[in-house]
Amino acid sequence: MPATVPRIGRPRPRGGLAKGLLGLIACLSATIATADDHPVETRLLETAAGNPPTADVIGGSLDSRFKPFSYREARRHPGGFWLKLQTAADPTADGAPVLTVDKGRHLQMQVLTPSSGHSLILPPALELAEFRGLHRVAYLLPAGLAQSATLYAHIEPNGRGAEELRFATSTLNEQVARGTEHARMIALTFGALMALAVTALLIWFILSDRLFVLYGTMIFLQALYVAYLSGQGFDWPLLSYGRPLTSHAWNVPIALSGAFACLFVREIADLRKYWPRVYVIFRWLAVAFLLLAFANIGSLFGLGGLIAAIGNILFLGSALFTIIVSFLAWRRGSRAAGWFLIAWTQLEVFTIATAARMLLTDGDDSNFLLYYGLPLSMVAAAVLIALGVADRMREHRAALSEAERRAQTDPLTGVLNRRSLIERLNAACARAQTRGLPIAVLFIDLDHFKQINDTCGHDAGDACLRAVIGPIQTELRQSDVVGRYGGEEFVVILSSADEAAAHPIAERICRRVGEIAIDGFGHPIRVTCSIGVAASDRLGVWGEQLITHADGAVYAAKRSGRNRVWVAQAQAA
Repeated sequence: MPATVPRIGRPRPRGGLAKGLLGLIACLSATIATADDHPVETRLLETAAGNPPTADVIGGSLDSRFKPFSYREARRHPGGFWLKLQTAADPTADGAPVLTVDKGRHLQMQVLTPSSGHSLILPPALELAEFRGLHRVAYLLPAGLAQSATLYAHIEPNGRGAEELRFATSTLNEQVARGTEHARMIALTFGALMALAVTALLIWFILSDRLFVLYGTMIFLQALYVAYLSGQGFDWPLLSYGRPLTSHAWNVPIALSGAFACLFVREIADLRKYWPRVYVIFRWLAVAFLLLAFANIGSLFGLGGLIAAIGNILFLGSALFTIIVSFLAWRRGSRAAGWFLIAWTQLEVFTIATAARMLLTDGDDSNFLLYYGLPLSMVAAAVLIALGVADRMREHRAALSEAERRAQTDPLTGVLNRRSLIERLNAACARAQTRGLPIAVLFIDLDHFKQINDTCGHDAGDACLRAVIGPIQTELRQSDVVGRYGGEEFVVILSSADEAAAHPIAERICRRVGEIAIDGFGHPIRVTCSIGVAASDRLGVWGEQLITHADGAVYAAKRSGRNRVWVAQAQAA
């Protein structure tokens, strides 16, 4: 089994859990050598040697003054330093051997090897972006170099960056394949997140729902975060302008994303309606995340550790609080909160897994979590949250449709109320006139309804009103409409029907109503009705004038003995 690469030069975390949480909240990731890499024994030239000439170092005269390497010790003193590297190449490896160096971008390095009494500078063959601002450089080893060879490296810090330095040997083919695969994965993740963010913002322009703005901005900031945290963004067009920001390039976006996530959660879970106090708490959490984003300036004054500790507590606390609130909101019936709960939980699980892997192991096996687990969990979370937004919109549309239905229907009988009935009649008449078709109206009035109320009670009267709806609708077509005009009066709109078609329909309705009996109020209650028919083809009128003529026909039916149909006739000029 290939040997693993020691985490050379990486300072041990102080405060254990606090440092682990920093990785947890920032989606902790440090690129480590793959299982196919081989260790490099590294030693540091002691500070007392000063700044010796390159020839003295390469010549080997100072070899006795190299001591075990500690990156913290090397950076304790300003200026550059020398390292002695003892490689152990694999003779069975397929491809050109290379020395891989994982370092901060601010560390300028030159690798040399003795060659025929002179120093040979190894050329960098490949440069790869890595997580947390690291930069992997692969130096091509000379073809004739022995399997175990001595190299010397001079490191000169220039500015600020990731304070890590690790060495290993590998092959150029392995590094090219590794870099291509990782770059493809991060690019796909970034593209998917950006597509979701842009789509949400475009939808917002149409629907003007602030939820889409919050979602789009949150996902956009997460896309920036994963691009910069992985190091790929520093080499992309436009995003490369963020290179001087170093760690701020991903710390600030993730803090701002936390702020928008807090605002998003309280909207998607309808906390203003169900938990006003929790709604306010999320507002203050959003303010705290904004302050955390601006607090990154404090790292310039040596407060980076304190800011990181505060950020750890804020991110962890808010994550747990969000999961609890989302769960309770889901239990109260919010399906959208349930979608968010699933998304947030799976994202936190992958984040915690990555943090634990990096904290409890040397990290050699974390590449899967870094380049697949975390990116895919972020995309999955974004998709699940988008489903939650869509589900919330569906619920709002259903609630709006239900409210609209209630506003249009009579609560007792379930048919259209008077206002909606008139609107439907006017619309039907307009269509009929445009198409040159007739339209007819039936005016139905229950006989002796006041007597039923007086003798049997209003509950019995209400039961009669409900009971006649079924017989009426039985005789209607799908295009016909029935509504309650007032009291015991109903109006039926018969689309595309002339007098000849409307009259038999009215007769059948009159007969069916007379056949029903309402039980539960003593003796069975028998109901009859009088119906007036008004048709546009005979009367030459439209809209509410049809109702007026049909109402007049009802009075004629009642004067003639009730429980019958009467057709309105055109008045002589």
